[in-house]
Amino acid sequence: MATANREDYVKQIYILQQRRGGAVATGELAMAVGVTAASANGMIKTLVELELASHEPYAGVRLTGQGEKLALHILRRHRLIELFLVRTLEIDWSEVHREAEAIEHVVSESLLERIDEFLGRPQVDPHGDPIPDAQGRLERLEHTRLSECSSGDAVCIARVLDQEPQFLRFIERQGLKPGAQLTFLNMDGDAQLIELKTADGRCVALSTAAAGKLLVRPA
Repeated sequence: MATANREDYVKQIYILQQRRGGAVATGELAMAVGVTAASANGMIKTLVELELASHEPYAGVRLTGQGEKLALHILRRHRLIELFLVRTLEIDWSEVHREAEAIEHVVSESLLERIDEFLGRPQVDPHGDPIPDAQGRLERLEHTRLSECSSGDAVCIARVLDQEPQFLRFIERQGLKPGAQLTFLNMDGDAQLIELKTADGRCVALSTAAAGKLLVRPA
């Protein structure tokens, strides 16, 4: 059985792989997990030995088919737990990630199935991240970064990529949680600001960097 530490690495490699569209650099992985490059290198070697990952010098690490299967299983646990804690215990969406990290490694499969059934077989977690089903299948949703929209586009916030508590609280204050509908008004390239109009008529200014962390779909 994979250890909690090993599972954390596998999960982070998968997430970074999806965002990069390819292999993950050791330094990037170390930063995501919060360890030194030497520690990350040590775990990469372990994952390669277990046939959960492959690694090429100067190219990076990527998961094998077996590694991806494990990653999706871990993500299912994590995201279902997050949604359960938000809906039932009303834990704030900006704090729930840390709580789920602690629980995901010890929850039993029978309890996870009960949670999934209780929640109505949800498709996404509180941040809009898709939840794999019990067979490890993950629906591939086509989303666009808010920063790539054009003037006049009517969109709906679908997913928040940055789950740092400070950023999530900022997004909530702006009324930009998943499900929020808005209109893309204008982009000021010089100031690196985007002007938005929310469904209740408020105008919101957002940096292009922040907008790049929000995925949207047509409203």
